[in-house]
Amino acid sequence: MPEAEKKLIMRSQRVAFMNTDKTGSTPKYERMTGFTTITNSKEPKEYSRQYVDEAAERSDVVGYAPSIEFSYDRHTNTPVHDRLSEIHDKELLGNDAHVDIVTVDLFDQDEQNRYHATKRTYAVIPDTDGDGTDALIYSGTFRSVSEIEEGYATSSDEWKTATYTPASVEA
Repeated sequence: MPEAEKKLIMRSQRVAFMNTDKTGSTPKYERMTGFTTITNSKEPKEYSRQYVDEAAERSDVVGYAPSIEFSYDRHTNTPVHDRLSEIHDKELLGNDAHVDIVTVDLFDQDEQNRYHATKRTYAVIPDTDGDGTDALIYSGTFRSVSEIEEGYATSSDEWKTATYTPASVEA
C-alpha cells in the first residue's frame, strides 16, 4: 500500500457500548463514556512441548481467556456507570454481574454504512473504588463469559447509543 494511503487509527475510533437494559427485552447499548482505561487482553492459553528429536520447543495457542481492564471516573446520570457501580457496590454475584458489551470500529465501515462490531458477555470483576483525590474512580476487569460474536453496528444519535446486528442476520 502506498504510504499516502495509510492512515493512523486513533484509539478514539474504537468505542464500546454496554447493554443497560436489565429487563432483557430490548437491548439498549449505551456508549461507555468517562473511562480512563479500557484495555483488552487476549490471555491466550498455550500448549508447549519439546519433541526428543528436535532442539527447539513448539507452542500452539489452544484457547483464550479474554478480559478487559477498566477504570472510570464516576459520573451521575450515566446508565453505564450506574450499572457497573451497582454491581460493584452491592457485590452482585453470578448472572447479576454479567453485562453485554459491543465494541465498534469506527474506522471499518462497509458499503451499507454499517460498522464492524463484536459482541460478548462479560462478568464484571470489581477491584477498587475511591482511588484518587479529584474524582471517585472505580476499576475492575471484565472477564469473558461467552464466545465472541461478529456483527455490525449503526447509530442514529451520533454514537451516543448503538444498534447491534449479528453478522449471521441478513441486514
